[in-house]
Amino acid sequence: MHGGSGKNDMSRPAVIIATTGIALGIAVMLLSVAIVIGFKHQIRDKVIAFGSHIQISNYDNNQSYETKAITVSDSLLQELRNTPNVRHTQRYATKPGIIKTENDVQGIILKGIDQNFDWEFYRPNIIEGDTITPSQAAAEDDFLPPPASKEALISQYLSRLLNLKVGDTFFIYFVQEEGIRARKLTVKGIYCTNFEEYDKQFILADIKQIQQINNWNDQQASGIEILVDDYSKLDETTDKLYFKTANRMSADQETLLPRNIEELNPQIFSWLGMLDINVVIILTLMLTVASFNMISGLLIIILEKTNMIGILKALGAKNWNIRKIFLYQSAFLIGKGLLWGNVIGLALILIQYYTNIIPLDPETYYVSYVPVELNLWYILAINAGTFILSLLILIIPSMVIAKISPAKSIKFE
Repeated sequence: MHGGSGKNDMSRPAVIIATTGIALGIAVMLLSVAIVIGFKHQIRDKVIAFGSHIQISNYDNNQSYETKAITVSDSLLQELRNTPNVRHTQRYATKPGIIKTENDVQGIILKGIDQNFDWEFYRPNIIEGDTITPSQAAAEDDFLPPPASKEALISQYLSRLLNLKVGDTFFIYFVQEEGIRARKLTVKGIYCTNFEEYDKQFILADIKQIQQINNWNDQQASGIEILVDDYSKLDETTDKLYFKTANRMSADQETLLPRNIEELNPQIFSWLGMLDINVVIILTLMLTVASFNMISGLLIIILEKTNMIGILKALGAKNWNIRKIFLYQSAFLIGKGLLWGNVIGLALILIQYYTNIIPLDPETYYVSYVPVELNLWYILAINAGTFILSLLILIIPSMVIAKISPAKSIKFE
């Protein structure tokens, strides 16, 4: 019986290693998925802040920010709002310009917004000052329309480059066919998305500023921005808007073209899509390592219990019934590993979520800390998938039991 005790001593480390492998594997998988989902949503929200979920503009527009106007009537906005999954609609206008201070010159894009602008995606990125307040639309009985607001929201990048702070005034110059026109604006707030490609360009101001420069009326704009309720239905909603606007021209007979944020920024979203491939590779590697650990552990346990298996066979036990005993034991070890893996993984995710303890270089990653996001369905799917797959894989090494001869195994002791 001394040999059995030695084997038992040998199997205990194998069981610990197998359980630890499952625990570390599930923790790494949970962390990987939480980080990738969090990162994708952070980047996506930053892009949406500059262009909403869907934009409807003039079909004849090229990719420049010097756009042809469309007439955006209240009835058109209401019709678009009645589309399923559409949460909000708002007018916008863009105009390339130049900022000149005493020491610097910088090309920018002035984005005009109206009083209906949704600040949901912008507000978290405002680091100083406040949002701007565009002027109200003119009422029918107004003798003179309200003057355009002179407030502007600029990026931290531009504020440092041009040495501007909240309360400072600056001039934007616009090149028109009739000559150069200038607008004097006051810095109301400063934002920072760490998305330098956009931060170094965009300044937000009252849409009336652009309407006046372009000699547009109050209902003319570069286009319509649309926010949706459910991002997973973005393509479906874009298609509905396409068919809704396909046979409908605006009041001035301009053809309307809806495009969603992924169509407008294909390079960014194809890059984000590649992150999913990285997650699949990590999940596959972790599952493979955990499975090999469990297979090794099970084979050692079977080897240790060879004498017992022989006795059970001699007493008439069938191979499948004996295999079930070991599979039940393996299921218990897998469950134990999953429990500890979830405790470790979720603890690390929650620590990062509430403290942002792990920083990142925003110039490289566009975010200043590692973003994480908990998703219950992904957690359940990872746990269920790991448990079922590990158990199915362990059916193969358990077939060794069928090869064990009762006569030889009893002597094996």
